[in-house]
Amino acid sequence: MVNTKIISVFGFFLFVASGCYAQKVFAVQYANQADVRVFVVTYPNQADLKVYKLKYQNQTGVNNGNWFFTNYANQADKKIYFADYPNQADVKIYVVAYKNQAGWVNNAKKHYFY
Repeated sequence: MVNTKIISVFGFFLFVASGCYAQKVFAVQYANQADVRVFVVTYPNQADLKVYKLKYQNQTGVNNGNWFFTNYANQADKKIYFADYPNQADVKIYVVAYKNQAGWVNNAKKHYFY
């Protein structure tokens, strides 16, 4: 009975910790260095993900569109490349002005940031 509770608690923390990934990003210069290729769209209705740029690393959380840009690639959970054209991108993003506006529009593309 105790072992079941320990395994359940461990599984819960593992699940929560896995959701914390992919919010620290680093922009690379070349597409072949990237984990995900993104394109910044002009209008929010064109986006798969609405992104808010965080000022501090400790504000990152679950895969919800709140990104912190790191100074070095080894500090990031995902390396991204800003594509020149929308058809070159895996995910289209729109940068929002407020943190509460960030989030996924197209949930089918969420797996790119896990």
